[in-house]
Amino acid sequence: MSVGDLTSAGAATPTPERLSMGVAARLARYLQVLTQAKREGKETVSSQELSTWTKVNSTQIRRDLSGFGKFGKRGVGYNVDALVGQIRKILRTAGPHNIALFGAGHLGRAIASSDIFADHGFSVVAVFDSAPDKIGSAVGHLTVRPVSDLAAAVEEEDIVVGVLAVPNHAAQELANVLVDAGVKIIFNYSEALLKVPPEVTVHTSSPAVDLLYALYFYLT
Repeated sequence: MSVGDLTSAGAATPTPERLSMGVAARLARYLQVLTQAKREGKETVSSQELSTWTKVNSTQIRRDLSGFGKFGKRGVGYNVDALVGQIRKILRTAGPHNIALFGAGHLGRAIASSDIFADHGFSVVAVFDSAPDKIGSAVGHLTVRPVSDLAAAVEEEDIVVGVLAVPNHAAQELANVLVDAGVKIIFNYSEALLKVPPEVTVHTSSPAVDLLYALYFYLT
């Protein structure tokens, strides 16, 4: 078999109904670094290289991937493009997913213009703000809309994720608006502790927490 081939049957092992949180988190991390490696023109990577970039033990990486099929070849490594595609299938994120972004300030504009979401199949299709001076302005190819347009936008644009790039004091109210509109995934760039129903998933991105995590491994 060539690099990136799957099982001898020609397909990856069927994905379990639901991955454990640890496996899902590690696969997402592998996907992040593999996507960057692909952007840099790398065709193959070894488990040791993945270990260096992700800080996950190479044995654990091989164990995680072998549970879903045969993705690499001893002495050669993993085909980057093939592994990116397979991990996306395992994580069920292979298709396009539309995002509503709240906040047309510096952070919101940086997020909207970044390739970080597009690289993983996410598209910012609507930008909202509550400030009258921002409504109607352009953010890339999009026009900033009032928050009152959200419900219609969720249905028209098939929005599945809401991204909050707003001050702490505004985050909960906007989270409520997203929940009422039927959005089940909220990515929170504020430090607010959001209260949402059990069926809604909130991920809070905090540079401070990431730095503390890195500092722990530096000091221990």
